[in-house]
Amino acid sequence: MRTRVADTLGIEVPIIQGAMARIADANLAAAVSEAGGLGIIACGGAPLSWIEEQVGIARSKTNKPIGANVMLMDPNAAKVAKLLTELEVDVITTGAGSPANYMDLWKGAGIKVVPVIASSALAVRMERLGADAVVAEGTEAGGHIGELATMALVPAVCDAVSIPVIAAGGIADGRGLVAAFALGAEGVQVGTRFLTVDECCIADAYKDKVIAAKDSDTIVTGRGSGHPVRCLKNKFARTVRKLEGDAAAHGDELEAMYVGSLRRAVEGDVDNGTMMAGQSAALVSERRTAADVVASMIAEAQALGGLDLEALAQLNARRARVR
Repeated sequence: MRTRVADTLGIEVPIIQGAMARIADANLAAAVSEAGGLGIIACGGAPLSWIEEQVGIARSKTNKPIGANVMLMDPNAAKVAKLLTELEVDVITTGAGSPANYMDLWKGAGIKVVPVIASSALAVRMERLGADAVVAEGTEAGGHIGELATMALVPAVCDAVSIPVIAAGGIADGRGLVAAFALGAEGVQVGTRFLTVDECCIADAYKDKVIAAKDSDTIVTGRGSGHPVRCLKNKFARTVRKLEGDAAAHGDELEAMYVGSLRRAVEGDVDNGTMMAGQSAALVSERRTAADVVASMIAEAQALGGLDLEALAQLNARRARVR
């Protein structure tokens, strides 16, 4: 499945695994890359020693391209940027800021740079900086989010830039891949779907919550602070939302609750942790391997992509009658 995204990043299929903090480690990244997509190691908040170790582990598991994500608000972003250059990762994705300070460093080392953006204006700025592609991430995504929905954001970004666009937010199967291409994208970034794969490190209790989630089971916290996060509804998220109603009075309490909340969820505390997940959790109904997810997405997309609009409508009507 050749697209500019696949060709630019040196991968077989245009599926990029989302950089999920404390979750996207070497095992998950290597599994996605080995399956033909691009695995991403999430470096935000991680010690430099851990990053070096994870890149090494990923390299030992696959000889295919490996990516890493830099959270530009991280106090150690400059050190991470330099380390990843020395480790010669193939692709760097960025979030929470502009990669302008590191673009020459990375490009000089032959690293492909793909910023995650939430508006067409930001996409234009990234293209001018020399980005190889951009990830247009809609608000349906899990974790830290913007305001624009994928359906509106992706075509707006595609109209604004000439570099390849990778769609993200709400994509978990071949239908989402085909829809993203119809909107103008040339690849997709997928996070939530990979939460339940065998190679993902989160606790079984977290995986079970994702599988059980319905379309209305996510909630956004942190809007008042300017750092909105989409996660699954649970005791923690509901309490946070209630306290955020009067953040001035509960600031210290909220800050204490935030600390370590993702770690708690990853380790299995599904009541008192932040279970970051996107709205596409409603489309995840089973555990599989990363290779199975990549292969099934491509197979479904190829099957649907070969149909004209009338045939698609007839297929949808048959699916409705089966129910």
